[in-house]
Amino acid sequence: MVEASGTSPQDLPSDPRAAVTALFHAHYRSLVGLAVLLVDDRETAEDVVQEAFVGLYRHWSRLRDPYAAIGYLRSSTLNLSRSRLRRRRSERAVWLVPAPDLPPADSSVLARESSDEMAAAIGSLPRRQREVVVLRYFLDLSEQEIASMLSVSPGSVKQHASRALAALARRLEAQA
Repeated sequence: MVEASGTSPQDLPSDPRAAVTALFHAHYRSLVGLAVLLVDDRETAEDVVQEAFVGLYRHWSRLRDPYAAIGYLRSSTLNLSRSRLRRRRSERAVWLVPAPDLPPADSSVLARESSDEMAAAIGSLPRRQREVVVLRYFLDLSEQEIASMLSVSPGSVKQHASRALAALARRLEAQA
């Protein structure tokens, strides 16, 4: 088994600290990218991924297969992202005074590119559709892997992917 970054199970050190460090160097960027697509905020995404690595290090001795650590990290990132979104939704529900609708100071300076439009379109999808799209097209996981990770059937993964792609196409066509 060779990981996308080029690290193989044989390259993983036996020392837990060194192994987690090697995994961090090999997978941090892709996990932050995954989290950004899920939570739509780079700072929060970095926090989520950092928490996932801390959790991996704390529970290293409980891993039955140390080479399944990247799966653990992906699942942790997904679950921690969900938790952050729930917490964010709860915090917003408690606010008594709505914040004024003022554009950010740098909005005229920053140009929106097609990748920004795509990220916004993905961010507008319902949670399950967004998760399926991110896991399928960002991490290039199979339908079976996604189904296993999300605890749903492969048919459900196909249905969510199909609906998400249709919604993305409609939104991006409307913007054109």
